[in-house]
Amino acid sequence: MLVKQTRDLESTVYQDSLAIRQAVFVVEQHVPAELEIDEFEDQAIYFVGYVADQAVVTLRLIEADSDYHIQRVAVSRSARHHGYGQELMRAAEVFARESGKATLTLNAQLSAVPFYTQLNFQATAKPQFLDAGIMHQEMVKKLTD
Repeated sequence: MLVKQTRDLESTVYQDSLAIRQAVFVVEQHVPAELEIDEFEDQAIYFVGYVADQAVVTLRLIEADSDYHIQRVAVSRSARHHGYGQELMRAAEVFARESGKATLTLNAQLSAVPFYTQLNFQATAKPQFLDAGIMHQEMVKKLTD
């Protein structure tokens, strides 16, 4: 899988990210479109994984002090269960480590908690919460010892 990243909201990489997010969050999970695209779009670094020139997985990183917050992790339906999500998460982790960040945080949909647990994220003490009509759990991964 080829991983590309961008901050450019006019780029093909960003447009590919949006297309995956639209298909997964808005169409499959019925998240309102007005919640899917938010005020942080221009503050994020977008990662997209390509297989045979097709965009299949995406996520974005938002910088917050000593960490990055991972958001909008989505895998195209036809590309699921091939390890692409894990591969893209690892690429984001490498980027964060190389940027000197101490932790990665994310808000996992409850159905995705086992996926993130496999990647050594741990649930925080923050209570589960509803976001866009879906229950979530905050999770964190320390990048330094």
